[in-house]
Amino acid sequence: MATPLDNPPPTDAAVDYIASEDLKPFPEPNTQIQGLILGLESKDWIKLCESLNDTRRFALYHSSLLLPLLEQVMLVLVKAMKNPRSALCKTSIMAASDIFTAYRDKLLEPTSSGVFDQLHLQLLLKASQDKRFVCEEADKALKSMVQSITPLPLLHKLQAYVNHTNLRIRAKAAVSISNCVSRMGLEELEEFGLVPLVQVAANLLNDRLPEAREAARSITMSVYQSFTEKEEQKQESWQNFCEANLPALHGQSIIKITMSH
Repeated sequence: MATPLDNPPPTDAAVDYIASEDLKPFPEPNTQIQGLILGLESKDWIKLCESLNDTRRFALYHSSLLLPLLEQVMLVLVKAMKNPRSALCKTSIMAASDIFTAYRDKLLEPTSSGVFDQLHLQLLLKASQDKRFVCEEADKALKSMVQSITPLPLLHKLQAYVNHTNLRIRAKAAVSISNCVSRMGLEELEEFGLVPLVQVAANLLNDRLPEAREAARSITMSVYQSFTEKEEQKQESWQNFCEANLPALHGQSIIKITMSH
């Protein structure tokens, strides 16, 4: 008679982590899309991981077929990311990366925006946790998000997290802001507001985590380089700007970062 030990439960090793470039299109996508939501509702976590990989294939190769289901699919990702099983969590994060790549600014449209906010928060939480292989995957997904979505509207979303009570979430948001700002020209930065940006950087410079402080320095340098691009007296113009818009101590800290440039 078989005991429970003869049939151990499946381990995380039963799940394949497939790189995006190794995923293949479906031979009959119109037929196969019909079973996707059923698979995503499965209570069997291995089946759910397989369906998440199928979701990635649809996003990358048949994005118009997945589009009507996108909000539903993103809610599944949010739920899967909250699951304590690391394999499921990691697979859902990989799916989020591919969805960012495939749908870009569509994710900020009114129909998707609310779910996008939930997904984004989960990624910040996962990037802030201690399970390294989940944390690293979430960092990759946040990078994919910043590279895929137009910086200005995304920056407005990211700004909400720089005062988060969780210092790790603050730091991860700061890194995304830094990556976002580095993609923007002066016109876009001015549209967002140079003053709010240097204020964000000045506050993060005093943060407890080195990651947040490093991001603050990077934000400062991006704004400085754009601001002074056409200025003759670079340092003088920058100094005047900082002194006019920041408290004295904050202004001095920001000016000091750019002194060697």
